[in-house]
Amino acid sequence: MADIVAGIGISHVPALAPFLAAQKPRTPAERGPGVQAFFDAGDWMREQQADVAVLIYNDHGAEMSLGLVPAFVVGAAEEYPPADEGNGVDASLPPFPGDADLSWHIIDSVVPEGFDLAVAQQMAVDHGFRIPMGVLFGAEASAVKVVPIAVNVVQQPTPSARRCFQLGQAIGRALRSYLEDVRIAVIGTGGMSHQLQGARAGHINEEFDRSFLDRIVTAPEELADLSNADYISLAGSEGAELVMWLVMRGIMNTDVDAVLSGYHVPVSSTGAGVVAMTNR
Repeated sequence: MADIVAGIGISHVPALAPFLAAQKPRTPAERGPGVQAFFDAGDWMREQQADVAVLIYNDHGAEMSLGLVPAFVVGAAEEYPPADEGNGVDASLPPFPGDADLSWHIIDSVVPEGFDLAVAQQMAVDHGFRIPMGVLFGAEASAVKVVPIAVNVVQQPTPSARRCFQLGQAIGRALRSYLEDVRIAVIGTGGMSHQLQGARAGHINEEFDRSFLDRIVTAPEELADLSNADYISLAGSEGAELVMWLVMRGIMNTDVDAVLSGYHVPVSSTGAGVVAMTNR
């Protein structure tokens, strides 16, 4: 039977990877607890020896244009190459191996529950996917099989926080019914608070971010009750990416145990956070 061994919420801001690389030579005390948590999350994730990572992220216009943005897309490919984000494809980046059997099990289980999923049998993945995989799995990232799940948080209308949480619950039921003996890590990415344009460009809400890190563990229903307008108001237009953490949290059990949590601000005018949990 499948075993969900880890749930992690983590920011995917592009500056996170070079920032952490620059911090690597420093001691944990020099980094500070907020930064150290990202290193601890990677160490802990690798200890879980996951066979598959189900990763919920959003495309940033690299693979999907504003002309076609499905609400939810599940990758069902054998591999996922890096996307061209405007500077050409980096030939040094290997594709991520897919777990198509698990993808189709999720699709075949969740669609009958009333979720109209788009299915991608070929899909390139951008930094929203690659940054968390690199931070959490390091050099082993390209050896872990993946199931990418893309959520529209770019083009209105976007799915609500409640719908994202419900999708996670449906995926959780699907994973628990999967008969293969695999260890699954579930990762929700995006945020935390940030806004890249308009009168509120540079907006960071540290109080909300820290509250979110607590409540995603202990009170996810409260976060699912917030409207899309609430998320934009509190966390900024791009901070609305936090609904993808709710897909991850919905997949996990109702009761979970927190493993670690950390927050650092700013990273490229963005609040960056990480939280890890296990099913109780």
